[in-house]
Formats: sequence, C-alpha cells, structure tokens
Amino acid sequence: MLILASASATRKALLDKAGLRFEAKPAELDERQVENQALEAGGDARDVALLLARHKAEVVSSSRQGDLVIGADQTLALGLELLHKPASRAEAVAQLDHLRGKTHRLHAAVTLVRDGHLLWSDLQTAELTMRDFSAEERDHVLDLEGEASLGSVGGYRLEGPSIRLLETVAGDYFTILGLPLLPLLAALRDIAPELLNARA
Repeated sequence: MLILASASATRKALLDKAGLRFEAKPAELDERQVENQALEAGGDARDVALLLARHKAEVVSSSRQGDLVIGADQTLALGLELLHKPASRAEAVAQLDHLRGKTHRLHAAVTLVRDGHLLWSDLQTAELTMRDFSAEERDHVLDLEGEASLGSVGGYRLEGPSIRLLETVAGDYFTILGLPLLPLLAALRDIAPELLNARA
C-alpha cells in the first residue's frame, strides 16, 4: 500500500490527479522541534525541509509495516529567515508585507520510507518574487482567498487569487505546491512500479 504522511489537501489532490492509489495518514510530529534540531546542527531551510519530510514518513512507517510511505514538506526562506504558516489574517498581512518587493525561495522535499528505512529522497527549489503591491491589492486578495491563506506559508497560494501578488516565478509548479511530483513518480517507477500501476 502507498501511504501519504500528510494532511495537505493540495498534496492529496496532486497524487489523486496523477492516478495514484494511496491512503493519507498525517504524522503526529512536533515540526518546530525537528526544525530547531536541524538549525542547531548548522542546517538551513533545505535541511529543515528534508528532515521534516523524512521524519513524517518514518513516524507513519512505524505503524505501517511493509507499506511504502511518502513524506513531504516545504520551507519558505527569505534569505536566512524561515517563515511559517500564518495563524491569523493579521499574520498573513504581516508575512505578505514582509515578502513584498522581495525574492524568496520555496524548498520542497519528498522522501520514500518503508519499515523505517529511508529508500529515497529529493529536494527541489523554486524562486519567487513578489510585486510591490499596494495594501488595497493585498487586502482584496486576502478577501478572495479567505481561510485558504492561513494554510500556506507566506500567506499566499500560487494556485489561488494570490497569484496576482507575484511578479516572477522560477521553478517547477509542483515544487511550489509542496510536492516535487515528477521526481517522485520517477522514484516510484524504480522502487515500486506495482504501486504506481495499482488500479483504483
């Protein structure tokens, strides 16, 4: 069985649209603790994304013997600063204002784990630049996004009205959504073609 160690509706939709048969089982994990471990060890935003993706898959794998578990995570880095999902509209406003007119990077990691053993991992990076948008534009976009803006780091979604706030995007679309799908599909073809070809 193929398991996605995530509650992300976006990641579930990507796998579903790719025709994969899978089960979603979110990992119970203190993400900030894992992040701090990576940073204290001298890691950066890329290391945090990889470590979180691996830990999520390992946690779920511990209770799913024999199953292949996909772990995925994404970090947003503005220079050396890491941003997290906003907890409120006010925080979304603050994050968007902080990103306005600047270039930031999204690092998306994906791993495959079976029986607690890491079989494969990959990390992709995309670079995005925000427009120097007005407060009125920002507020209108947040009105259109509604609660969805709270589910995305930076307070924006490329696949939603927030696209209006971006000036340039360099990188893979799936990486920006938080799941490097093409490398994952390639790995599944090598590691578990029977799962890739399973019928719903």
